[in-house]
Amino acid sequence: MVTTSYPRFPGDSVGTFMEPIARSVAARGHVVHIVAPWHPLVQRAPYEDGVHFHFFKYAPVPTLNVFGYASAMRADVNLRGAAYVAAPLAMAAGWRAARKVARRQGATVMHGHWVVPGGFMAATAAPDLPLVVSLHGSDVYVAETLGPARRAAAYVFRRAGAVTACSADLAARAIRLGADKSRTEVVPYGVDVERFRPQANVREARRAGLGVSPDDLLVSAAGRLVRKKGFEYLVEAIGLMAAQPRVVLAIAGEGDLRGELEERARSAGVPDRVRFLGNLTQDDVAAHFAAADIVVVPSVRDDSGNVDGLPNVVLEALAAGAPLITTPAGGIGAVVEHGRTALVVSERDGSALAGAIATLAMDRTARARLGEAGRRLVTERYGWAAAAASFESAYRRALARKSAER
Repeated sequence: MVTTSYPRFPGDSVGTFMEPIARSVAARGHVVHIVAPWHPLVQRAPYEDGVHFHFFKYAPVPTLNVFGYASAMRADVNLRGAAYVAAPLAMAAGWRAARKVARRQGATVMHGHWVVPGGFMAATAAPDLPLVVSLHGSDVYVAETLGPARRAAAYVFRRAGAVTACSADLAARAIRLGADKSRTEVVPYGVDVERFRPQANVREARRAGLGVSPDDLLVSAAGRLVRKKGFEYLVEAIGLMAAQPRVVLAIAGEGDLRGELEERARSAGVPDRVRFLGNLTQDDVAAHFAAADIVVVPSVRDDSGNVDGLPNVVLEALAAGAPLITTPAGGIGAVVEHGRTALVVSERDGSALAGAIATLAMDRTARARLGEAGRRLVTERYGWAAAAASFESAYRRALARKSAER
C-alpha cells in the first residue's frame, strides 16, 4: 500500500481510516506493507498488528515536511508554496521506496491510496504488477483542478485493474476523469464500533472538563478546520441561538481557519459558548462524542468544488449513539436517512442548523431514537471486515485482468 497519510502514532487523528484498512486486510491473511512519507511525529514500530512500515525521508530541511498528512494544502483549497518544492522530492523518494519494497518483498499487488500522488507512485514503481487505486476525496479534487495532476490521474486510471471510492459521488467524478466504469466500485469506510460507542461513564467528567453544566446542551463536532467541513455555518447557528437556553459548541480539530472561526464566534457574541479543543486522539474523540447531547457534521462542497467523500466523523458519531445533524454533502446522503438515523439539512445554512439543534434540544425522545437507530445502522452495515472483503475482491479482479493481459 502506497499512501501519503497514515496515523503517525496510535490514536492519531490524521489518516484515521488508513490504519483499519491495512489491519483488516492483513487480518484476512494478506501480508501488508505500508510505504508512506516520514514525518517528525511518526512513532511506529517496523511491524505492528500484521502491518509492515516503510517511511521514506525526502525533505532536506524541516520546513519542507509538508507532503502528506493533510499538510500540503491551505484550508484544503490551495497548495502551500512549500508543497510545490516538496512534491517532486517526495514523489521521487516515494517512487524509489515503493519500488524497493515491492521488489524486496515480492509484492503481488500494488494498492495506491489517493489517485494522486499515492496511486501514481504505486503505478510507476511497479508497472508490471496489478494495481488497485482507492479514492478518498481530496485526491479527486486536486486532479479536477490541476492540469498535471489530472494527466497523472488519467494515466493511473488506465493502469488500474480496479478502482474503489468511498462514495458514489467520488466514483462518478473519477469516471469523468478517466476511470473505467466497469472497474470502479463504491467501498464505504467502516468504523470501529468498539472505540466509538455510548459511554455513560465518561459523560459527566468530559462535560465538567469543558465547563458544561448538566443543564447545558452540548453540541460536539470534529474535523480539520478547513472550508469543506462547514464549521463557519455551525458557529453561525450557535450565534442565532444566543437568546435561547445555554447551548455550548465544542469543536475538536485544528487547521488554517481556527483564527477566522474564533473571530466569527466573537462577532456573533458567543465566544463563551464555542470551545476549540485542538487535535484530539481517536479515543478522546470517541469520549467527546459520547459526552455530547448532539453531534453536528455540517459538511459542504466548498467554493472551489472540494468536498469530502464520506467524512469519518459521520460513521463515528452514529457508532457513538449520538443524535446526528448533518448535510447531504458528498457521500453523506447515501449513508443517513433524514428523520430516521439523522436530521439532514441543506448545506451552508446556519438557520437550518440552528433549527435542527433547537428541535432536538426540546425532544429527548427523538435524540434517543436517532442515536439508537444510528448505532444500529453502523453496527449492521459499516464494519471494517466488510470493507476488507471488498478490497480483497478488488485485488482479485486486478490480478485477473493483469493475467489476461499477459
